[in-house]
Amino acid sequence: MKQSAIEISGLRKSFGKQTVLSGVDLTVPAGTVFALLGPNGAGKTTLINIMSTLVSPDEGKVNVGGYDVLTERDQVKQNISLTGQFAAVDEVLSAEENLRMIGRLSGLTAAQSRLRTMELLKAFDLVDAAKKRVKTFSGGMRRRLDLAISLVVSRPVIFLDEPTTGLDTISRRALWDIISQLARQGRTIFLTTQYLEEADQLADQIAVINGGRIVASGSAEQLKARVGGEVIELLNAHDEVIHTVPTTGSIQDISRTLNDLAHSVPPGTRVNIRRPSMDDVFVALTANKKEVLHV
Repeated sequence: MKQSAIEISGLRKSFGKQTVLSGVDLTVPAGTVFALLGPNGAGKTTLINIMSTLVSPDEGKVNVGGYDVLTERDQVKQNISLTGQFAAVDEVLSAEENLRMIGRLSGLTAAQSRLRTMELLKAFDLVDAAKKRVKTFSGGMRRRLDLAISLVVSRPVIFLDEPTTGLDTISRRALWDIISQLARQGRTIFLTTQYLEEADQLADQIAVINGGRIVASGSAEQLKARVGGEVIELLNAHDEVIHTVPTTGSIQDISRTLNDLAHSVPPGTRVNIRRPSMDDVFVALTANKKEVLHV
C-alpha cells in the first residue's frame, strides 16, 4: 500500500458567516493523480490554499508530505509546488528570463538555473519561444510556462488549481500529457477541475465536493458504477440529446423504460443507450448535498 502524501481529517473553514469547508476528510496516496471535482464555490480553491499554507484552517488536521500545515509550514513549502488558476508570469520578460529568475530566487546557482531552464523549455515545448516576451504568448503557451515555473525546483507534491481553465481543446490535451508524464515520474498531483473529462482521463482517484463537503470519492469507474447501469438518451432530428433516463442496466428495466417513453416522445425521436459518464456522476452527486458515497 502506498504511503499517503496528503492526509486531511475534520477540516473546516469559514470566512465570516460563510462556511466554505464543512468537515472534509481526504487521503491521497503518494505517486498518484487525485482530482477534486466540483462546481464554482464548492470550496476547491480554499482547500488548495489551506494545503499550500496560504490560508489557515479553522478546525481539523492537514498533513502534506508528512508535515502539518500549521506547525510545520516551512517543511510543507519545501515539499510542494503550486500552480494557481491564473498564469503568474512576468509579461515583460521572455520565457527564458522568467524561468532563470525563478531559479535564482529558489536558490539555484546561475549555472544550475540556466541548465534547469533549458530542461523545462524542452519539456514544455517552449524552445522556439524561449526569447519571446510572454505578452506575445497564446493562452496555452502561458499556461505551459506557468506550470514550468512551478517545477523549476523539483517537489514531490504538485497542486494544480484548475490548470486548463480557459484553454482550447488542443492546449488542454497538451497539458494533460505533461501532467501524465509528471505522474509517471512518481510525483503526487492534486488537481482541481470543473472539466469532467479531465478528471476521468487523468485521475487515479476522484473526490466530488459540493457545498463544502465531500459527497463522493473513488475511481472514475467506481463512481460511474454507483450512479447506475446504462443510460437511455433521447435524441431529436438534429442528433441533440433532449432527455436522459438512468436505468439499472437490466434488460427488464431498459425495456420497461423504453415502453414508458414510447407513449410520450414526439415522432422521429431516436434512442441511444450508453454507459454512465462523469457528467451523470456529477449531476447525480451535486444535486443532493446530503448524500455521501465512499467506494
